[in-house]
Amino acid sequence: MSMTREFNFDGLVGPTHNYAGLSFGNVASSGNVRAPANPRQAALQGLAKMQALAARGFAQALLPPQPRPNLGLLRRIGFTGSAAQVLARAAAEAPVLLAAAWSASPMWTANAATVSPSPDTADGRVHLTVANLNNKLHRAYEQSQTARTLRAIFHDTRHFCVHDALPSTPAFGDEGAANHTRFCAGHGKPGVEMFVHGRSEFDTRIPGPRRYPARQTLEASQAVARLHGLDPTRVLHVLQDAAAIDQGVFHNDVIAVGSGSVLLYHEHAFADEAATLSSLREKLARVHAGLEPIRVDAGAVSLRDAVESYLFNSQLLDRPDGNLVLVVPQECLENRPVARFLERIVGAGAPIAELLSFDLRQSMRNGGGPACLRLRVALSAGEAAAIHPGVIMSDALHGRLVQWVERHYRDRLLPADLADPQLVGEARAALEELENLLGLPGLYDWSDAQD
Repeated sequence: MSMTREFNFDGLVGPTHNYAGLSFGNVASSGNVRAPANPRQAALQGLAKMQALAARGFAQALLPPQPRPNLGLLRRIGFTGSAAQVLARAAAEAPVLLAAAWSASPMWTANAATVSPSPDTADGRVHLTVANLNNKLHRAYEQSQTARTLRAIFHDTRHFCVHDALPSTPAFGDEGAANHTRFCAGHGKPGVEMFVHGRSEFDTRIPGPRRYPARQTLEASQAVARLHGLDPTRVLHVLQDAAAIDQGVFHNDVIAVGSGSVLLYHEHAFADEAATLSSLREKLARVHAGLEPIRVDAGAVSLRDAVESYLFNSQLLDRPDGNLVLVVPQECLENRPVARFLERIVGAGAPIAELLSFDLRQSMRNGGGPACLRLRVALSAGEAAAIHPGVIMSDALHGRLVQWVERHYRDRLLPADLADPQLVGEARAALEELENLLGLPGLYDWSDAQD
């Protein structure tokens, strides 16, 4: 068995998890705007998934939440005074900007970065490029803390290279691993990296969506591949179906998921399905790997059902026997067409031998399922030994984090609470304790939080 394993770094939900509906194009997020949120339940649901997968022997870790609110953002756009004064004025004059400063979105770590493992890169290191997320105000400012966090965890530069985000302009709109899939015969072997984009900044021949924005550009994907030193013969750039984006498929991981030799995808995932599969097969043959596509016809599962259930926002995990486990949100079992499809493909001689479902409703209502919550990083034994150990999930860490959540998290949060200065203190106290709990003192820069 290969000593290289795929680690899933799940986002630990922060103490100010809320439903602000800030992400235009994310149907689930927009549909639950201003609904009551339960930060405690959200964090416990995420931790339960992490612990369950770790207990099954999967390599599981976490990325800590980011500090909120971003008072520095509010001050830079003209709201002055103490924290209480800044919050009160923003609530009165610009509640959408206040909500953006409290954004819960860093929990979806599939958008934190794009990752290329060492077998693919020119210098033999693991490369991570922080996503700029410049399509949305509430996400565009995540990049500085994301870089800080990734460099604290992947700190050994002999093994890891963490790149700053691409320039924050429309030409280089980059949403991270949500639009990136790696295929291979084994995690420790050279693979093919597929980047999916929704538009091009400079090639006007490439059609884009009309209703919702395309968040990933071809130019951004090409830049990440260059930064990582990838072999162009083992890189594939694919155009997403513009009509699917206009129906709420804002990232590729809402319409396709792949791992190893398997690609589970909807027939409307790509602008040119046949060319995509042909090119992928050709490139995989160069690394002595095959492709096992599992096509989901629109007649079996409509785009609407795919988006509502987040069937494709799932995880494909390797079992020791070589088969795959498909991790889905509970909503997949409650959607009749999706449940029927899963009954047909799981354990029916297909590579997907097992189905696991989790209750992630707090995340799902904000527009993110199992795949949104995790960043995949394939690591050799030596590389795994070089990351910060305090973020590796275990029964002991799970127990400590559950107690921490129960001490610090509210069980109800409404939009009006975002103007409460007491919440600022509660959130900071929670994260200051978390720094020590994870063994990452100094992880956060609190300079913008000072009155």
